[in-house]
Amino acid sequence: MDKDALLDYEYPDYDPVTKKINIEIIPPCDPTADDRLYHICISAVSLVVMVILAILARRTKAGSQQKGLPGLLSPVNFLDHTQHKGLAVAVFGVLLCKLCGMLISPNPLPFTTEAENKQNWIILGVFFYPALYYPLLACGTLHNKVGYVLGSLLSWTHFGILVWQKIECPKTPQIHKHYSLFSSLPQIACLAFLSFQYPLLLFKGLKGTEKHNVTEDLNSSYYRDYVKKLLKKKHMKIGISSTETPKLPQRIMDAVKSYIYTPEEAFRFPLKLSISGVVSFITLYQVGLLLIMAVVPSLQIARMGVDEDIANVLAGFRIVLSPDKHEVVRIVLYYMWCVEVCYISAMTLSTLVNLAMFMRSMVLHRSNLKGLYRGDIYNVYNCQRSIRASRPALVCWMGYTSFTAAHVCIGMIVQTMVFFLCLLIAVFLIIIPILHRQNLFLFHILWSMWPFWLMILLAVLIQHITSRFCFIKRVAGTRDLDNRGNLFLLTYLLFPVNVLIGVLLAVWRMIITALFNIVHMGRMDISLLNRNVEAFDPGGPLWILYRNMLTTYYAILKQAYRCYAHYLKIEVSQSHPVMKAFCGILLQSADQKNNVVQRSRDAEEGIQLVPQEKKPQKVSSAKRARGHWQLLFTLVNNPSLVGTRRHFQQRAATESFVNGSLKGSNNKEAEAAACN
Repeated sequence: MDKDALLDYEYPDYDPVTKKINIEIIPPCDPTADDRLYHICISAVSLVVMVILAILARRTKAGSQQKGLPGLLSPVNFLDHTQHKGLAVAVFGVLLCKLCGMLISPNPLPFTTEAENKQNWIILGVFFYPALYYPLLACGTLHNKVGYVLGSLLSWTHFGILVWQKIECPKTPQIHKHYSLFSSLPQIACLAFLSFQYPLLLFKGLKGTEKHNVTEDLNSSYYRDYVKKLLKKKHMKIGISSTETPKLPQRIMDAVKSYIYTPEEAFRFPLKLSISGVVSFITLYQVGLLLIMAVVPSLQIARMGVDEDIANVLAGFRIVLSPDKHEVVRIVLYYMWCVEVCYISAMTLSTLVNLAMFMRSMVLHRSNLKGLYRGDIYNVYNCQRSIRASRPALVCWMGYTSFTAAHVCIGMIVQTMVFFLCLLIAVFLIIIPILHRQNLFLFHILWSMWPFWLMILLAVLIQHITSRFCFIKRVAGTRDLDNRGNLFLLTYLLFPVNVLIGVLLAVWRMIITALFNIVHMGRMDISLLNRNVEAFDPGGPLWILYRNMLTTYYAILKQAYRCYAHYLKIEVSQSHPVMKAFCGILLQSADQKNNVVQRSRDAEEGIQLVPQEKKPQKVSSAKRARGHWQLLFTLVNNPSLVGTRRHFQQRAATESFVNGSLKGSNNKEAEAAACN
């Protein structure tokens, strides 16, 4: 490839003396640590590390589930709420940064320089980079000192080489001279965290303070603390009525607090939600950086390149801003500066909106999870559904984090475009004409329509005033209609006016709906369509086609929220804190019983006691009956045992049962199918 073809133009320096633009030419930079050679070496090192970890896992006697490769194939327990989340979060952050760089770079993989088959190399890179960074996550799987040493070496190598390359080549001809440097900052931060975390785990392992029990999740005190807090009685505040309507300042404070996430001691987010939060933040940073550096420098170059010839160009389109060419240049520069300010403001507004939506999502995540933990299914899903694992739920659970990043990316791009257009309209049609008191044609149009606006205002006022004072009577504390004849007459006379008011309301409704969907496009915890598509009465082939199109459109918009709902199913059904606390107590009691039996056997070893009569232990009938009823209740409500009962073996399969009981009717089946 020609070397001159790799040159790029970046920030220009305007010389006011010569009135010329000095273009900074950025040549391609080749760091000492060649990227191609580095990836070949680090791939071989990562393969060796995986072999060493597999050998260590085979020799580990921590249980049959952790031996050999099966233990390494699941480096992170995504359903464990008590583990340290830093390693997984950092590795996912590194992967996301590599994906962003791979999509923008002309060479997706460092092994090749062919730009013709870029899509094929992108597909290969989608699978190569997860395999490359997999050992960084697998080194913490075995909770072994050797694993921590290997993880430290790998993280230091990745971190050191990346920092070395950025120091040697801080400027690149890619999009912007500093884009590569700024886009790699989240990756550097994640690798720095791994470089610090693995030595810290090694230090704790040498001191013996690092826990590496296989059943650490069930033995954790987090679930017991959650149950204790759940069982505490909440004292009602005396003197405050629950039906009392809060005042306006209190409602404003509650609305502000609903967007501020405050951590709670007895609640922890699932690992995938934590990863989704960090991934969303990194996506927000990467997309914002790309939108700024890809557009703002071009606007600045275009603004600095404006000269007196722009007057001739505008005259060719019959646009005469001023007879003086210098005045035309000043006006054009001012307008282009306004465009640049509008774009930067739209970008900033989009970022702030996404951050606010992110905080609101954190609050709703906690509310939804706590609601499902206590069985409040209807308020979360708005319909009755079973909380159990299923094929769609599992697929949505696996892709939830990735879908979140994609929705944030697309949502931010759409928000920036819409906000930019809105700001352009507001600036060029409202603000600038008011400041300069010229080109007020929008205000002239609105003022020329003052009879129409006056008619609309009077019609609305008449309807509200007459409804309040003429058509409603109060008798003994109740309300009823009055003057029905006049009411019917006014309804008939105001019909044409209400049609015009309805047009305005329809336009306003469309604007509000569009803004709501655009602002919340990056969120998956709410639905962009809060109502189901109503049943349509098919009146012909065209109507059936229209109905099918609307149903398909609804399904597409609803898919994101369905993914979130299915994700909650897996988290709640597999990681319920009360269930895990119960299992932990059972395991602890079994271990204590085994220890007592073992100690008694050791104490009696070699000692022959005088045989004594064994008296049967007396158990009260009430205690025995209570135990039988508890056992029966547990077996009846266990959904996994329904298929093994003889009474139900001739009926449908286990899928026909919801939480251990048969589905009641076809209507309930249809309702559950619609909800799912």
